[in-house]
Amino acid sequence: MKFIHTADWHLGKIVNNIHMTEEQAYVLEQFLDIVRREEPDAIIIAGDLYDRAIPPKEAVELLNRIFTTIITELHIPILAISGNHDSPDRLEFGSDLFRKQHLYLEAKFKGNSSPVVLHDAHGPVYFHLVPYTEPAEVRSVFEDDSIQSHQQALEAIIEKMNRKYDLSERHIFIGHAFLAGGMETESEERLSMIGGTPYVDARLFEPFSYVAMGHLHQPQRIHRKTIRYSGSILKYSFSESNQQKSITIVELDQEGVCQINRIPLIPKHDMRIVEGYFHALLEDPLENKEDFLHIQLLDEGQIIDPMNKLRKIYPNILRLERKVQTSRNSLLDLPKIREKQSRSHTELFASFYEEIKGVPIPESSMKHIDKVVATIIDKERRS
Repeated sequence: MKFIHTADWHLGKIVNNIHMTEEQAYVLEQFLDIVRREEPDAIIIAGDLYDRAIPPKEAVELLNRIFTTIITELHIPILAISGNHDSPDRLEFGSDLFRKQHLYLEAKFKGNSSPVVLHDAHGPVYFHLVPYTEPAEVRSVFEDDSIQSHQQALEAIIEKMNRKYDLSERHIFIGHAFLAGGMETESEERLSMIGGTPYVDARLFEPFSYVAMGHLHQPQRIHRKTIRYSGSILKYSFSESNQQKSITIVELDQEGVCQINRIPLIPKHDMRIVEGYFHALLEDPLENKEDFLHIQLLDEGQIIDPMNKLRKIYPNILRLERKVQTSRNSLLDLPKIREKQSRSHTELFASFYEEIKGVPIPESSMKHIDKVVATIIDKERRS
């Protein structure tokens, strides 16, 4: 059996006030060409189909067109889940009807979903679709108050699978989570850290033949070659400028995964960081002048109206700054940024409380804050 693993399309994404729908349509046409050429038995999309809970009309139309082509023209099953950017309620609409057309879209965690079973010459392959879910949702579904973190939530989910199925057979896990050891960028929205870390230990997934993950935008393997992020289909921030976007082709034999290949995706306009002197950039223009650019100027003296002058040659400059100043500020701010990113929502609130009041927040109040933050996160995902 052969299947394609992709994720993090983020349709409707806006980067530096630029709507990316045209760029996404361009690369998804490439994706369709790859699908026609490779003729896979299934396509996996591991979450974040949209960039926000209420996507723009153009994004919905694009997804509809791509899905319709794959399902009705190419007759290839799609196995997709919701990610932390998607609205579970909206994605779930019509999902039971879609299954009859072999569009398997798991948007809400229910705790009792059965795997999608596809067959090849060697027998069945079981695809477990586990949408992004907050620990509080899993705690409620399983009625287990000990579930407080993403790690504990997935432990409970996989333990139930292990009791119900023989995972030594060919079982594929499709999920959307932050596996410990993964390389992140500025693009990924931080997952909830209520009750602790958002990270999940990749060793949880040892029983599965292949683990198709979404959330991190860089294509990468975690712990072993069969636990993978396919990465996003486009660069969505300059922190991804050195990445090669791709989709992953996975082939199974009777024992499990026998071959994994990546096929690159070439954007209409690349996203690049370039540095140089102002007059050199004007007099000796760069190649691919219409790429999305972050230009770092090496000049130290005053420059009059650099952005407008450069934009006459490079129309898609998204960011312009001085290299020296940036480096100095980055060195000063980096420890503070890393320390702040490591804190949970409640820890940040507790720090703010202590700074304002001069005393630590009482333990009883922290429990109420946990509940309030969980409620807000749930509302944001459903709004």
